[in-house]
Amino acid sequence: MVPVEGSSTTFMTICDLSPGLHKFKFLVDGAWRIDQQQMFSEDETGVNNVIMVKQPEIMGQPSVVVDDSQPVMDIDGMDDHNHANNASSSSNVSAPRQIFPPVRVEDIETTRDRLFQHLSSYSVYELIPESGKAFALDARLSVEEAFLIMHEEGLAVAPLWDDANRQISGMITSADFILILMELHRNPAVAANGMLKLSSISSWKHGKVHLQRRPLVKVDPDETLNAVAFNILHNHVSSVPVIYVPEGSTYPILLHVACLSGLLKHISNHFDNRISYLPLLQRSIAALPMGSWIGEIGGSRKLLTLLTNQLLSDALGVLLDEHISSVPIVDNKGTLVNIFSRSDITSLAKGNVYAHIQLDHATIAQALQLVDNTHSRFETCTRSDTLYRVINLLSNPGVRRVVVVEGGTQRVLGLITLRDVFSLMFRAFP
Repeated sequence: MVPVEGSSTTFMTICDLSPGLHKFKFLVDGAWRIDQQQMFSEDETGVNNVIMVKQPEIMGQPSVVVDDSQPVMDIDGMDDHNHANNASSSSNVSAPRQIFPPVRVEDIETTRDRLFQHLSSYSVYELIPESGKAFALDARLSVEEAFLIMHEEGLAVAPLWDDANRQISGMITSADFILILMELHRNPAVAANGMLKLSSISSWKHGKVHLQRRPLVKVDPDETLNAVAFNILHNHVSSVPVIYVPEGSTYPILLHVACLSGLLKHISNHFDNRISYLPLLQRSIAALPMGSWIGEIGGSRKLLTLLTNQLLSDALGVLLDEHISSVPIVDNKGTLVNIFSRSDITSLAKGNVYAHIQLDHATIAQALQLVDNTHSRFETCTRSDTLYRVINLLSNPGVRRVVVVEGGTQRVLGLITLRDVFSLMFRAFP
């Protein structure tokens, strides 16, 4: 493909095609993609754009026909001006009509059985890096110190060390900080009196009956990878500490904090050259029963989105009330702007912003200005992307969700999380 004269973002090629049905794709920055603004279908070879040549006398049929007044396939590197125009021109357009044959039940069962067998043959040691750091916070730390450390280290969750009993006693999470902010919102005197500087993590958690304390969920390094997946999914947690007690000792050693992204990285590495062994990996995500989707697409769960000018209190309420970890932030045309997740709330610990912010006055946009965007917090894909590509995106550290967008417009269509992927592929213990 070569640039169209007078444009830096539009490319085309002319091919001589024989009569009949032809399939094609676009190679964009090393990844095969389709143009959702043109006809496409899915068969045993995957998802492809299709074109029917009816007249033998046609000698040159453009593979890409571009009209500057119409949205085009989103091309990486498109400048902001063109991106904005594309989003604007398609703001009132419904999600493109796509044909995705339903996934076969036997493909789901085959994938689950084979993945279960694979994960059963490897131990948790597979997830522990050869070098790295495992963080644990002293339960005697003040709430303010704890969340400042979590923000500075980019931690969404951290084990708590009980020095008196010489054991890992629990986990501190971003949800705890949200509950603390809600408490400050209801009782400003707590912040005014600097109680969070004096209150330790342990005293805060023990003093709040609504936090529903429960036994620590952990795994031993000699357990199988199935144990990691089962404990995370069954107990509705985001990660589990890997704790080793040396023979003849009573003092535990924290080796690692295992999470679903580490498991996906393991799966991606082992099945990179044989994805056909797990049939679901080849299927488009739109054909799979997983994720949250906008109403016009349907699905088992409806996607929730928020506008940038909505209040921070609205975002925190949605995260807690709907028991979700993140929510896409869109403009009034439904175009993706950012994402707000539970872990982002720790950014309010920097400079003690939490003690001064008013949840029912601050907007989501203002809160997101405090979030560190130097690392990927989410990725995007289209409905035609395969589950294998989504797994590769989610296996990157820090990426816990993939936003499904409409090609060219970046309009939000759905959301897929780590838990969605594993809930589909993983078979629990018999």
